[in-house]
Amino acid sequence: MALFPAFAGVSAAPESSAGGSSRRDLDWLSNSSFCTGNIPTLQQNTIEIASLTSEKELLIRSPLRPDLSEGSDTHKRHKQTSRKKKKEKKKKKKHQHHKKTKKVNEQSSDSESYSATDSEKDISTRGVIDSKKEVEKPNSQETNATDSSGSRLVWLDDIQSQTTETFRTDKKPDPANWEYKSLYRGDIARYKRKGNSCLGINPKKQRISWEGTSTEKKQLHKKSERYFSKKSVRSLSIDGVAVCSKAEVFSPDPNPFIPVEDSDDEVLPSTSTWVNPLGVYDKSTTLWLQGQGPSDQETKQPVSQKDNEDAILKAKVEEFNRKVRENPRDIQLWLEFVSFQDEVMKGPGLYTISEGEQESRRKSLKLILEKKLSILERAIESNQNNVELKLARLKLCTEFWEPSTLIKEWQKLIFLHPNNSALWQKYLLFCQSQFSTFTVTKIHNLYGKCLSTLAAVQDGSILSHPALPGTEEAMFALFLQQCHFLRQAGHTEKAISLFQAMIDFTFFKPDSVKDLPTRGQVEFFEPFWDSGEPRVGEKGARGWRAWMHQQERGGWVVVKPDEDEDEPEEDDQEIKNKNLPKWQIWLSIEHSREHRHWLPWRPDKTKKQTDEDCDDPERQVLFDDLGLSLIKLSSLDLKFRLIDSFLQFLGVPSGYNLPTSCLYLAMDENGIFDERLSDEKPLTFSNPSFSGVNCIGHMDKMNRQGQRMGHCKEGEEFIQNIFHLVLPLFSGQEKSHLCVSWLQYEIAKVIWYLQTKNKKRLKSQGKKCKKLAKNLLKEPENRNNFCLWKEYAHLEWLLGNIEDARKVFDTAISMVGPEDLSSRLYDLSLLYAELEVEQSGNVEGAAISRAIHILTKLTENGPYVPYTGQVLAVNILKARKAYEHTLQKLLNESCSSHLVSMVGCFMLFQYLTIGVNASMHIYKQVFERLKGSVSSEFTGPSTNIGAPNLTNALEAVTLMHTNLLRYHMKVSVFPLNPLREALSEALKLYPGNQVLWRSYVQIQNKTHNASKTRRFFDVIMRSSAYLEPRLFAIQAEKMRKRLVEAVLRLDAGEIHSTIPETGLSNRIKALFENAIQSDNGSNCPLLWRMYLNFLVSLGNKERSKGVFYRALQHCPWAKVLYMDAVDYFPDQIQEILDLMTEKELRVRVPIEELELLLED
Repeated sequence: MALFPAFAGVSAAPESSAGGSSRRDLDWLSNSSFCTGNIPTLQQNTIEIASLTSEKELLIRSPLRPDLSEGSDTHKRHKQTSRKKKKEKKKKKKHQHHKKTKKVNEQSSDSESYSATDSEKDISTRGVIDSKKEVEKPNSQETNATDSSGSRLVWLDDIQSQTTETFRTDKKPDPANWEYKSLYRGDIARYKRKGNSCLGINPKKQRISWEGTSTEKKQLHKKSERYFSKKSVRSLSIDGVAVCSKAEVFSPDPNPFIPVEDSDDEVLPSTSTWVNPLGVYDKSTTLWLQGQGPSDQETKQPVSQKDNEDAILKAKVEEFNRKVRENPRDIQLWLEFVSFQDEVMKGPGLYTISEGEQESRRKSLKLILEKKLSILERAIESNQNNVELKLARLKLCTEFWEPSTLIKEWQKLIFLHPNNSALWQKYLLFCQSQFSTFTVTKIHNLYGKCLSTLAAVQDGSILSHPALPGTEEAMFALFLQQCHFLRQAGHTEKAISLFQAMIDFTFFKPDSVKDLPTRGQVEFFEPFWDSGEPRVGEKGARGWRAWMHQQERGGWVVVKPDEDEDEPEEDDQEIKNKNLPKWQIWLSIEHSREHRHWLPWRPDKTKKQTDEDCDDPERQVLFDDLGLSLIKLSSLDLKFRLIDSFLQFLGVPSGYNLPTSCLYLAMDENGIFDERLSDEKPLTFSNPSFSGVNCIGHMDKMNRQGQRMGHCKEGEEFIQNIFHLVLPLFSGQEKSHLCVSWLQYEIAKVIWYLQTKNKKRLKSQGKKCKKLAKNLLKEPENRNNFCLWKEYAHLEWLLGNIEDARKVFDTAISMVGPEDLSSRLYDLSLLYAELEVEQSGNVEGAAISRAIHILTKLTENGPYVPYTGQVLAVNILKARKAYEHTLQKLLNESCSSHLVSMVGCFMLFQYLTIGVNASMHIYKQVFERLKGSVSSEFTGPSTNIGAPNLTNALEAVTLMHTNLLRYHMKVSVFPLNPLREALSEALKLYPGNQVLWRSYVQIQNKTHNASKTRRFFDVIMRSSAYLEPRLFAIQAEKMRKRLVEAVLRLDAGEIHSTIPETGLSNRIKALFENAIQSDNGSNCPLLWRMYLNFLVSLGNKERSKGVFYRALQHCPWAKVLYMDAVDYFPDQIQEILDLMTEKELRVRVPIEELELLLED
């Protein structure tokens, strides 16, 4: 039988014949892989396999020559396809079939299944294996010793000449075939057979499908990108390509036909040529017919959009590198280069090769951080003493380093720059917000170290570092931040003691120690603090100076207390209902003690009490807890702000705002969204400034249930004693401000009892208020204090005594001389007129005539006459001219002290006499004049009470205008657009004004279309670092969600809602996450409380717990967060209390004490 059955008929020809047609047909026999000859010769050649190293290419099965037969094309395609290095994943059900046919496939498709790029060694080895059957017998004859033992192995020592291609045949089964789930992928053929034809017989009949690359299949089934994908969003920021390069010119006269313009690329020759006789060929075809190619400019490939982006980014990187190389001292340039890395990483990788590497680089945050870090380190090398670069580096390293390592780096930086107050502030915030290392004692001591170091720098004790400008103001801001930190952690006694010691240390310092440095003064102050003498706010307090003088004379004379002294009220029963759950009882007792026990405990010597009589040792404050935090204040403004801040800390209304550095850290209550009284009386509603911060003794719930106004009896006496002690220390405007604050604090209680409809408390509080107002007005320096007269008259009006209030107003206005037109008189007249307008409830009637009479008499030089009847039209015209003249004069002089109240009176006058449009015209005139000066001078909210600047003037005028428009919308029909535009313009200038935001959110809640509101919030949030826009954006969406739910839950049959829900919950969550990622929002307890409350309201308890623990990571000092968690997750009360104890937060009711109380 022939070796190849297909050629059996041809093999009969003589082998020795060379040439001829039959030889050409058998040209395949010339392949060096096949040898013609007898069997012994073949055996002889095979046995000498070890000496064929130089002829190894004879063993390689070379492919058939192209001129072989008609099947050569098929083989060529097979070879080209086999060059692709992609492996196939076979299915499990075909494994057995491949095991059976493995040897057959080996012989028939080795030349196709291996790629041409494999190593020569592997190819030659495969060729030897293919001839394994032919050489098997000769090998056995030659190795007799091996044959005798019955084995076919060839020992390497028996081979005379070893080569690198020596091999042996191993026919043992491969255990990996049944050990693993599939064959080795290198042994699996890369083609699939179709049908039962035999390979190599007839190329036309054999059916073989070669595997293509997986990437081609994937690209065929690749889904189209959606508009929200990263690639589509990135394409929006790319410059578009012009559709038409030349502008179209339209003639005014319409043409009778539509002209068809010639293509730019078409070139029509002027005369017909032999190449283009009909002139129908374009330019490229003509050149081709002439045997010419296109020009270089035409052959140039168009630049792709991706290459254009890369070129732009490369140019920017080169530009930055050149700039920082030329100006290595430019700090802002280095920081811009660092922030530019985010832009580079948004697009595809600029310096990457493969797509996979681009994808990994785009997603790798660590790579971005490392690149930023390397840039900052280069910048620090060129600027060794720059703090801003080092701070940026530390902020970046929070992603890499452990907290302990970061703290060490911070300590090194503080050691190098102990005089930098801004660096101290960031260091304190960092340590305060590290949950793993946070304890109240550690942070409290750190505040003391900071203030004592800065005080030493201010005194000049640290010679190596001079004091920087603004150090005193920064020290005062850090002192306030420490007090609010202690309040939020529950250690209210220490916070009160800090203020007490600071006031004594500042206002009652003996003259003999004033020249000493701060540390020496503190050492002299310690004996006074430990002496047991009454301190600021306690009955009988005389101060440090008086105590020092008396000690030099021999001490105080002990005076027996009055026998008729009122006994302190007994404590109410703490547990009112033992049937409530344990966690509710704990919360009620904790809130109660927080409200009553915020004052430091002092032993009462008249009752022979000692330190051992204190039930709670935490209520006692030692000098070691506050000695390091005492600082010297030399500025008169800072001294007054110390008193004002203490009163604000106790809940007394004040015109002072906390510094921006610690404002959002102290915000922890949601009263900023309260709109009740503002809606009822938009004109006369007085907004308490600095809302959003709980006063001492109050930790209200988010739903504000059980909210209290004022303090317990001891607390009220404490506040009165402070006023009696500090009022003699000031005079003039400062003293007037303190008196007004005291009266406003008492009036606030009246307003609260009016809202809660507590008539019993209202009557007693009203009498107390009137008594205080009369006592203050009896003092000689307060008889002409129009602010006090205004508050007293407003009190009478609130209590319902309208006629008495009018008499008070008339009396106060009559006291003013004809030439004495001060801003306080304008304020008094404006409030009088606004109360009359609100009393009428419309824009007509006798009350309106009273208001016009008040505003008209304000411009006349004669004495004030109470209202008698209708105002003459002539007097109204004269008053309007006088107002216009005064307004132009004040605008030209830029006098802001009179401007606000005068513009308020003029706008109300125009509103009552002409209409709302005339009032709006006045506002626009003032707004345009002041807007330019405000935009250039605006640096933030002013804290100076005595000298309001133009910024505050424009802000106050805007408030008056918006309140007037809100009142007009309440009493008549008026579109929302003027009010919306006024608020929008004002909020762009004052994005931190809570009153304006409340009004904006309220009016926008009335519209069905929320897109305009959302766009406006988005613009403000992008351009402002304030937290208020983010808070009120969340509040607006929550109000909208409540509105939608109220409509959907109505049980009134089939309702077609015009406001679908459309994912409001997800939008609110996204707003929360966005606010939390901001610099001011991440450490704001109020924001975390709102987020936690919202998730709990959705019923997602597990996610709420996750947000609670995230909040603790950023605000571990905020006790209100732990209290909210007990309310939301009552089953984890023990775990939460253990966590509070571990972090040393103030727990007034330990769980063991609660169990004892329940047993009793």
